[in-house]
Amino acid sequence: MTTYAVGDIQGCLKQLKCLLERVDFNPSRDALWSVGDLVNRGPQSLDTLRFLDGLGNACIAVLGNHDLHLLAAARDASRLRKSDTLLPILKAADRATLLGNLRQRPLAYYDDSLNYAMTHAGIPPIWTVAETLERAAEVQAVLRSDTLLPDYLDQMYGNTPARWSADLQGVDRLRVITNYLTRMRFCKADGTLELKSKEAIGSAPTGFAPWFSFPRPDPHIRLIFGHWAALEGKVNVTGIHGLDSGCVWGNSMTLMNLNTGERHECDCGEEHD
Repeated sequence: MTTYAVGDIQGCLKQLKCLLERVDFNPSRDALWSVGDLVNRGPQSLDTLRFLDGLGNACIAVLGNHDLHLLAAARDASRLRKSDTLLPILKAADRATLLGNLRQRPLAYYDDSLNYAMTHAGIPPIWTVAETLERAAEVQAVLRSDTLLPDYLDQMYGNTPARWSADLQGVDRLRVITNYLTRMRFCKADGTLELKSKEAIGSAPTGFAPWFSFPRPDPHIRLIFGHWAALEGKVNVTGIHGLDSGCVWGNSMTLMNLNTGERHECDCGEEHD
């Protein structure tokens, strides 16, 4: 069995299939991890969800900010933006099944046999992997609750609180957990987030740095993440692997063999606005 991890797909199904064919991926024996942002901006978001669901237990995908945005737009279509390519999903006959399956996916995942943890945006330097899994589970429980989900989606957007505190409650607590795991790029050593800057490392606002530049409480656990296309997959920190190489922006998609560390890339050949 070989376990592969792929960067942000964002509806670029053609490139994903290209990579899987290149490594002779077989869901009966292999596993595919996805760092999230399964949908949006690319041309095949609907087919991507159907394809990944079709892999069954062979696919482990965490949720990214675009996936959560899809759930919010499904509740209120006025949240759709001009650049979104989510309407085919919202109009699909199997919409309920696809969205229901998406709600079951985690925000964080860890495999102790491989010693890899995965979230969409990373793990803040103030949390261990065990703490990350516990806090991700709080949001996951809400996503899976028909009663609690609407209020969460209505208040999910926002940049505050900017820093974790164990005393946080309600939607504020859920929002900061969500922001750490699906939107984080720059922060301070104490976990204070800066969520407006989206460019490369050199664009860090004064007093902030990439989250992975700070010492981690459990550096022996390897991490994979996506979300930050401007990095082009280049992190240069031992044990931390960025897989978002900006496929949806006309660059390449990255597939990493977690057993060997080997990377494969498939060029997109076109940009999707």
